[in-house]
This record gives sequence, C-alpha cells and structure tokens, in this order.
Amino acid sequence: METRPPPAYRERPSTAVGGAVVWSRTMGLGEETPVLPDGCMDVLWTGERLLVAGPDTRGYVPPGAAGTRIAGIRFFPGTAPALLGVPAHELVDSRAPLTDLWPAAEVRALTALIAAAPDPLTGLEHLARRRVTAVDAADPVFARIVRRLAAGSTVAATADELGLGARRLHRMSLSAFGYGPKMLARVLRLQRALTLARTGIPFAETAFRAGYADQAHLAREVRELAGKPLGQLVSRADQDSGA
Repeated sequence: METRPPPAYRERPSTAVGGAVVWSRTMGLGEETPVLPDGCMDVLWTGERLLVAGPDTRGYVPPGAAGTRIAGIRFFPGTAPALLGVPAHELVDSRAPLTDLWPAAEVRALTALIAAAPDPLTGLEHLARRRVTAVDAADPVFARIVRRLAAGSTVAATADELGLGARRLHRMSLSAFGYGPKMLARVLRLQRALTLARTGIPFAETAFRAGYADQAHLAREVRELAGKPLGQLVSRADQDSGA
C-alpha cells in the first residue's frame, strides 16, 4: 500500500472557542514559507512543550527540520489575552514558553493532557475549554474593532462609531492586539489583499479592492509586513498561517 506524506498544513474551526481554529503544520525540506501577520495569537504544541505565539508585525519562518509537526489553536484577534491572562503587547513578535506565563505545575498537567490525547488538536481544544470556563471572556468591543477595520474603516471613524476616544482606542488595542489600531488596520488589509489575490484577481484590482492607493503601495506593504513579494506568497501551494 502506498504511504502518502501528511498534508503540509490543515485547519478546522475550533469547537472550544468561538472564532478560533485548530491547525497543524508539517515542515518541509528547506521550508521558508513565512507565517504572516494576522492580528491573532496562538497556543502551540511542538510535540514536547507548549508555547504562545504573540501577534506578529512581520513574516516569521518557524524553525524545525523537515518532517517536524507543529500544532496550534489560533484565537480570533483580541480574544487570547483574556484567556491567557497577559496583555498582547508583552508578546509581540515572540514565541514564549507557556511556563513563562502560567504556573509550572499547571503547564506540566496540560502538557501531559495534550501528549495523551488521540490528536494534538483535540488536546489543544481541551486546554482552551478549561480556560474558557475559568476566566472572563474578552470584551466584545474588540471584535467590533476588528470587523470595522477589516472592512476598511479608518481608525478615526472606528473610534467615533464605537464611542471611543483615539487615546482610549490605542490603549485598548495595545492590550488586546499587541499594537495600535493603525498597525492592526495594516495587518487586516494585508490579509484582505492576500485573500483576493489568491482567488486569481489581478494585483492592480486587488490593490483597489483592498484599499491601497495603487499596486505599488500594495507591493511595498506586502514586502514590509511579509518579507516576500506578493507573487511568491500567492504562488505557493502550501500557504498558511500556522504559527
């Protein structure tokens, strides 16, 4: 019987936390596909330990030899800090051991739980369910901020629509998303552009629909945030967001 290699990346909606997804990624030979900024935070399982991936401001290429499998649960932007008990700005552009955030005994118990689970994704959902029942949910205003900025609303208009002053919106964004609302808007616009471009829409049309001044503006933003040109990001068969 032919043995097929596991898919490089797969994900499914989480049944534990609304808006979250669980995913797994198998590293390929010479893997250089970056994890792209998306405003999210993840809890990762490396097969041996638990890490927290903070919000990214640039493309990140995860380390690991070919065949290494990483699993994770990715939380909708703004929801992870309440679950993890840490402000997002403390974890920007980092992969931190969960033991840096939670008591070692608790992390050891969770590590054993995930290691014993039939699948790491199931184990990560068990972890998330425990936290959901133990802590207060994130303020629903964070989801409203994300929806408005993702739809192309300006930061000023978003603050006005939600009845927030500019300074308050900035403080809330640092805690919930890791960076200010202008940076969050750039990240969400990048994701909007990638979604359009990956459906085959020409780059000039993608730039217009995503809210960039022109195609050159789109190209500069993709280079700065992702570290690679747009053409490379949309031509890869194994594109993903796995942290």
